[in-house]
Amino acid sequence: MGKNDTMLIRRAEAKDAEEIIRFNQAMAFETEKRRLPDEVISAGVGHIFTHPEAGFYLVAEEGGVTAGSLMVTYEWSDWRNGCFWWIQSVYVLPEFRRRGVYRRLYAEVKRLAAAADDCCGFRLYVEKENSPAQKTYEALGMAPCPYIMYEEARP
Repeated sequence: MGKNDTMLIRRAEAKDAEEIIRFNQAMAFETEKRRLPDEVISAGVGHIFTHPEAGFYLVAEEGGVTAGSLMVTYEWSDWRNGCFWWIQSVYVLPEFRRRGVYRRLYAEVKRLAAAADDCCGFRLYVEKENSPAQKTYEALGMAPCPYIMYEEARP
């Protein structure tokens, strides 16, 4: 793949949904040993394409192969009078890892955000044990937040 001279980063379209679904399923199993039901993840991915106000996906293509993707969703911050862009569902095919795919995807997020009047920053969450991902994010200028995330599943 060289220096990614031929890598294309673009907004995903509905035709990319099946690949993104497979990426999400692979990522969930790889990071959490969790299996995502087809009908749930299919509807979740499809929602972004039918509700662009919720966010968007980016994909990285190299030689006609979708090498990776990520999703951006929005969170309004009243403290900052702007939106944080949450980077989620990051996945890069194993054979494309350590080749700058995420770096290129992240650069496109930053480029798009610079053109958006209401973006006040980026956030993402990462598994505590996923130190390779943490090192990647830190190398690109992100820093750990002073917050701890809590969650309660809907009954």
